Amino acid sequence: MTETSRRGLVLVNTGPGKGKTTAALGTALRAAGNGMRVLILQFLKGSWHYGELDAIQALGTALGSAEDPAIVIRQMGRGFVKVGGAETDPEDIRLVEEAWGEAASAILSGEWDLVVLDEINYAIGYKMLDPEKVAEILRQRPEMVNVILTGRNAHPTLVELADTVTEMREVKHAYQKGILAQRGIEF
Repeated sequence: MTETSRRGLVLVNTGPGKGKTTAALGTALRAAGNGMRVLILQFLKGSWHYGELDAIQALGTALGSAEDPAIVIRQMGRGFVKVGGAETDPEDIRLVEEAWGEAASAILSGEWDLVVLDEINYAIGYKMLDPEKVAEILRQRPEMVNVILTGRNAHPTLVELADTVTEMREVKHAYQKGILAQRGIEF
């Protein structure tokens, strides 16, 4: 394989700054606009209704069809996990394992051109998912399947395996001024 060959990529969006999921969603939008089939699995999100859910449902149908949308998003968790350093709830572990099973099948199926594993880095960091299991599936994926992993503190194994790693760095955030998360901007 030469340096200029085309193949699926593994991308990691990590770091303490805002924008990891937002960047992945932008790439998903670009991919769908180029005729690629996109699956977004949100590993921990589930208790809030995020604006991207409605937008992606509409776009997926517009770019594909109601029966075969070009872009699909699924919330796989219950929301806030390990708040305040609490022990991990066994139900959250079960949901992460279920999400990983779906993700691994989707990646290996070759049915999707891009699979976004939103917040998977948190699930790994909280010891809810073994990073080597993730790495093994990424190594086995079909040649043209792209995968994006998001969340802070990406595991070194996945950083090493990735083709592109972007670290979001917080310079300042509105929250520091007491401004709460804004609908349409943060969710």
